[in-house]
Formats: sequence, structure tokens, C-alpha cells
Amino acid sequence: MRAERCARTWSAVLLVMTSSVLTPVAWAGTSAWRRPATAPPPAADDHVPAVARGWPVGRRPEILRGWDPPAGPYGPGHRGVDLAAAPGDPVRAVAAGRVVFAGRVAGRGVVSVDLADTGDPPLRTTYEPVSASVGEGDEVEPGGELGVLETPTAHCPRACLHWGLRRGEVYLDPLALLPPWLLRAGPSRLLPLHNVPLP
Repeated sequence: MRAERCARTWSAVLLVMTSSVLTPVAWAGTSAWRRPATAPPPAADDHVPAVARGWPVGRRPEILRGWDPPAGPYGPGHRGVDLAAAPGDPVRAVAAGRVVFAGRVAGRGVVSVDLADTGDPPLRTTYEPVSASVGEGDEVEPGGELGVLETPTAHCPRACLHWGLRRGEVYLDPLALLPPWLLRAGPSRLLPLHNVPLP
């Protein structure tokens, strides 16, 4: 009798422990569950291959504002980078892909390109404000002109291109598309070789 009561007590304890452990999982799909404000965005395939073959504007533009991901889906932050450029400067595709949007959003010209061979869903680059010279469905090559930079908006203190990157709903750092040699400032220099035998 005592053993049976003991077994029932342990069963009740295990049931309570299991319920308390599983409760947050059950709430995860309901509105009662909230992600803490300091949590990073939901994890996804955030690997960004260095597929870019050039900058979208200029040869090595000044970065006016860097990527500053928000802590949550609606939090403050900067979901791209701002590159200094002049109105009328050509805006170019950084890699091969297909134009999925070319139009106006909130009064600004926007061009979005899904990059070829970058997974499912593909990486998508966005450029704004751009007066587009391409249309939805157009295939673009690295360095292909997408349009020209429009006059400045309130987004930047001076004329700039806002360059964004995302996979699905997750925003990523577009600078990660650039190989290291494109990120280096200044021209490449050959250094002298000392004590190296000639072939």
C-alpha cells in the first residue's frame, strides 16, 4: 500500500514537472507568447555567400550608415547599408539574378533582385531610391545597370543608395555579399619580395 502511494506521488510530481516544461512550447504559437525585446530575429539560413562582383554604386563608396539589425521584427534599427552617391549615378546589380520588383514604394523608386543560385528562398537585394531602367522578370548580370540614383530623400543626410539584403523575411548584412578584396580601402599594391630565389 505504501509503495503504491509512493508511486502515485512520483507520477504526480513527474506530471507537474512535464507540464511546466512543455507549457512554453504550447504557448509558442499563441499570442500569449512574446519573444524578449533583446532576442535576435528568428534564426534562418543566414549564410551569405560572397557572390558580389562589384559595389552597387561607385568603385568603393563611402558607407554613410552601416547595417544595424533590430532586436525584434518591429524594433528600431537599420536593415541595410547607406552608400554615398550622387543623383544620376548608375546603380548596378552586384551579382547575377532576376528582377522581382521595379516600381515605387512610398514615393521612392525601388528595385529588388533575387540572386541566382543562392538557395531557397534565394537571397534578395534591394536598391532605393532608384529610377529603374529594368522591369519585373528581367535577367541581370553582375554590373548590369538597374537604373540611376534618384534625388535625395529624408533617409540620408545627403544623397545615398540604401542597399538591403534578406532571405525570406530575415534581413541580413549586404556587405557580406562582397568578397574581402572588394571591402578593402584603397588600390592593391604589390610588395617587394626579399630572399626569394628566382625560378
